[in-house]
Amino acid sequence: MESKTSVGSFQHVLLLLFLLFCFGGVFYTYYKPAMSWLSCPIVSASTHKICTDECLNFLTENYNQSVNSTVLNYTKVNQQQQQLITKAAVTGANTIILIWRWPFGYKFDDKACSPKFGIEGCQFTDNRSQYDEAHGVLFHHRDITTDLETLLKRPRPPHQKWVWMNMESPDNSGRQTVLNDLFNLTTNYRRDSDVWVPYGRILSASEEDKPFKIPPKDKLVCWIVSNWNPYFRRVKYFTELSRYIKIEAYGRHFNRYVSNENYKTILPSCKFYLAFENSIYKDYFTEKLFNSLEVGTVPVVLGPPRENYEEFIPPDSFIHIDDFKTPQELAEHLKFLDTNSPMYEQYFNWRQHFTAHGSLFGIEHACRSCEHIKNNKGFRVFKNLNKWFWG
Repeated sequence: MESKTSVGSFQHVLLLLFLLFCFGGVFYTYYKPAMSWLSCPIVSASTHKICTDECLNFLTENYNQSVNSTVLNYTKVNQQQQQLITKAAVTGANTIILIWRWPFGYKFDDKACSPKFGIEGCQFTDNRSQYDEAHGVLFHHRDITTDLETLLKRPRPPHQKWVWMNMESPDNSGRQTVLNDLFNLTTNYRRDSDVWVPYGRILSASEEDKPFKIPPKDKLVCWIVSNWNPYFRRVKYFTELSRYIKIEAYGRHFNRYVSNENYKTILPSCKFYLAFENSIYKDYFTEKLFNSLEVGTVPVVLGPPRENYEEFIPPDSFIHIDDFKTPQELAEHLKFLDTNSPMYEQYFNWRQHFTAHGSLFGIEHACRSCEHIKNNKGFRVFKNLNKWFWG
């Protein structure tokens, strides 16, 4: 704006000079001063128009040169500014995400955002001295309860986003009334969260994926459980179902501890796996489901209604307990599939076109939150977290 104003002022000055020059030319023609101070070619009074034209040409040429020079300088400055802006966007200006506390103590590296999710320009830190310069702060729900007093006293910079992260169901998450209106964004397994990160995804198969083959099976039904509660619906259903069909059960309750390595061996060897959730909530189906789908085992699910599952996974990839009136009826169906290979193999038809992938806890939430904050600069407050999540 200043450059345009300067050019306008310069035009007025030149116009004034032009009138003075022309007046001087006329004056010079009629009064013939002894000393020539103007370089216009004067012939006689009758040819004073020559001076006027020469003056006009002279001024016009110098005016154009001045204006062109001014515009050129303005353009160069503007180009330099644009280059600096572009350079800052490319080389610096990372979106800084402060990890208030590492989720369950699990640390992750921001360098994984690009190869894993195609997200560039993120910087993670747990150094709270960088709080004021952080674009976002990620809070894991289970890890802030012991530090809540410090959190509530911390003033938030106007453009900073506070992100509430939680992957547990409401039954397994401590409710805090003081959390209402405290956060700007949510990252959660629920589809209606701001930064949606489910426990897994069904993606189109790529050329790099190997053709799927059903793994060898030597077990009919399996269940690996760590959180045993006799009042859980899943425990009651398991107890009834085990009366009608043999179930290979693992976990502390059964004195059959399963390591990570054993888990990778056991799961594919089962024809059916009981992907029973510990609580029933919309969109809440966990790694139990996606791990089964990924390794080639048919999940038998206990969770939200079938319609909710079918929003995220193929309808012929799983068996829902609600499709059967009783556990005994389900047991009879599983026995039938055990003796009918063509019918059993139909549960893997979807693998011709798709693959299952589990989400990466913590790092995916941080990377996708970084991307969201980078692309959404506007004002945002999440109103009434307790009502939204706990109801």
